[in-house]
Amino acid sequence: MKFGILVSEGPYTHQAADSAWQFCQAAIARGHEIHRVFFYHDGVYNATKLTEPPQDDRHIVNRWSALKEQHGVDLVVCVAAALRRGIKDEVLAPGFRISGLGQLVDSGIKADRMLTFGG
Repeated sequence: MKFGILVSEGPYTHQAADSAWQFCQAAIARGHEIHRVFFYHDGVYNATKLTEPPQDDRHIVNRWSALKEQHGVDLVVCVAAALRRGIKDEVLAPGFRISGLGQLVDSGIKADRMLTFGG
């Protein structure tokens, strides 16, 4: 099965980002495909390389970057939501790219299921 994922909460604000990442890991481990992860609203904060959690905490941004590196998952950040929050290309963590809402629509069309994490 091919999944599209929408993340609309920040990495340390709610459980949404952790749950989305864990879902992606579990789905891939079971042979499913993650078509794209689209970061929208405060979810765009998952894409900034400026995040520096304490050493004993999980580094959610690095987890997403590793998902791209290891499995080729497309990590797309909504351009309008990113710019409203001061996130531009130069602060993106490795593996993320900025694009428009058309990428979310495309994922909804091409994926068998679209899952939303966050409010």
